[in-house]
Amino acid sequence: MADTTHRRTVLAAGAATLAGAALSGCANEETPKESTGAPEAGVGQQPAPADPAAEAAAGGKKTLGAAADIPVGGGKVFTEQKVVVTQPTAGQFKAYSAVCTHQGCAVTSVTDGHIVCPCHKSLFKVADGSPAGGPATRPLPAQKIAVEGGNITLA
Repeated sequence: MADTTHRRTVLAAGAATLAGAALSGCANEETPKESTGAPEAGVGQQPAPADPAAEAAAGGKKTLGAAADIPVGGGKVFTEQKVVVTQPTAGQFKAYSAVCTHQGCAVTSVTDGHIVCPCHKSLFKVADGSPAGGPATRPLPAQKIAVEGGNITLA
């Protein structure tokens, strides 16, 4: 009977220790957030250094790049700003959100006159952002840009 009492005491003490450890993990004042697999904004990331000269030249607007870098009939994706700039015809620049309207993936390239989403192969026309193929049925939302002094700025 002494063995049974000793065994019960050891098991009870072990269970109490485990319960205490589990509860101490819950004692944090902050409620844990569900993980999406992506780092939280600003966590573990250094902010990109600002280019005061470029922003001052653009009147405080964010300069995306040189207009000469956007090919006629094509475009360029600016990942950090989540915008894609196209040049459907010479001298005509357009900008759209770089977030696919199908399921929110980021578009990654502009090929053969189409903005391409790699997730489900949706295609959007460089001329107006409308869907040209794939599962997307809504156009990419237009973004405001300006071309000044050979540079494209995001308004």
